[in-house]
Amino acid sequence: MKMDPDWQKEFFSHEVVLDLWRKAVGPELTRADADFLEKMLGAEARLLDVPCGNGRHSIELARRGCRMTGVDLSEGFIAEARENARAAGVAAEFVLGDMRRLDFSGEFDGVFCFGNSFGYFDHAGLTGFLDGVSRALEQNGRFVIDTGMAAESILPNLKDREWMQVDDILFAFENRYEARESCLETEATFVRDGKLETYKWWHCVYTVAEIIRMLEHAGLETLHTFGSIDQQAFQLGNQRLLLVARKR
Repeated sequence: MKMDPDWQKEFFSHEVVLDLWRKAVGPELTRADADFLEKMLGAEARLLDVPCGNGRHSIELARRGCRMTGVDLSEGFIAEARENARAAGVAAEFVLGDMRRLDFSGEFDGVFCFGNSFGYFDHAGLTGFLDGVSRALEQNGRFVIDTGMAAESILPNLKDREWMQVDDILFAFENRYEARESCLETEATFVRDGKLETYKWWHCVYTVAEIIRMLEHAGLETLHTFGSIDQQAFQLGNQRLLLVARKR
């Protein structure tokens, strides 16, 4: 298995991939996530959403008075986020960029990384991202991670093959885990209107302890590890890890 460190740029350039992400998550979940983020990061805060996708979290939080900036490497999603913000009548800045190369300095009260993107990178790429997050935060600013790809979440429940129907898209995928690399390779097939498209993506799998150590190295102290947005403590097998850290 050879992981392409820049696989995200090509993967998220395909319209069927972006469409699946749009259709898979409804407004109710977005509002629940925003409630949790407000509790963890504060109301009407200056926040960085990275990667921001089509801006669903940023726009919901901007409606609540937060000053939002979003970063994503998908040109399609950034264009859509800008249009969605205009349509919603809210002010939010959306920047096309690589989350491993954040260019901010002490500008934010909080940063959040939602949507399973935390494991997109190898150790070097993730270190670059966390260093950028730490620079972007003001002193005592908070960082929130939401991922289903921590080792304690994904490995106990990993299936070789799965499929699901998301609106008009049939989504089937095959997983292959390389233990020596702690990396999960997924080959995904999308079927819509009789057209079949197949693409690969990768997730590096880190234990919770490894994540905490990497955060510590970047100057970020872990405060909480939750297994749900209702703030239950994270346990082995929880499908979701919500980690809250603070810049020392």
